[in-house]
Amino acid sequence: MEDDIELGTETQRALSIRGFTSVWVRSARDAQNQWQAPDAAPFDCILLDLGLPDNDGMTLLRDWRKNGVRAPLIVLTARDALDARVAGLNSGADDYVIKPVAPDELASRIQAVTRRSVGQTHTQWVIGDLEIDQSRRETRLAGQTVQLSPREFDILIELAKRAGQVVTKHHLARALSPLGEPLQFNTLEFHVHNLRRKLDNGRIETLRGIGYALHP
Repeated sequence: MEDDIELGTETQRALSIRGFTSVWVRSARDAQNQWQAPDAAPFDCILLDLGLPDNDGMTLLRDWRKNGVRAPLIVLTARDALDARVAGLNSGADDYVIKPVAPDELASRIQAVTRRSVGQTHTQWVIGDLEIDQSRRETRLAGQTVQLSPREFDILIELAKRAGQVVTKHHLARALSPLGEPLQFNTLEFHVHNLRRKLDNGRIETLRGIGYALHP
């Protein structure tokens, strides 16, 4: 969440270049509406500016944590006083970043908090003989490099985060959608079909009408 149009646009563009899909809102009200929408998919990470026009970001942070919002959250703010940083972390933030911040550093911090949230401590995911290097966006199967399209790689990361569990089509369509516009299911199915072919047919299980699960 960022109310400054220029900064918000630049941040979203920088994240997109680095392979992140994001939804940008400019107020606490819009953030609440986005989170509570019936078709909203879980967010992997939240960037929260404290200086919102209609509410203090710290209040919103406390309310979210009190109400069970568990998504990793990074406070992104110009407030650099020690007491502000301590208050943010004590209120439930997973990281506290002072603006301005280099895009590469911000991307690394997002990756770090999302890895920790799913019990992953480094940038490589190892699922059986499948290795996924998130920072380099590389995939290897039995030691051999697998060439994936950007969309295929993003799908694989979403499945790897919940390896062995069902990831719904709805979640994938929302998580991989630019600017919050969900992918059409037939487009998603096309990419999953190609991904399955490149990895091997038995590794990604299809639960018809529901979603997919990645297995070792």
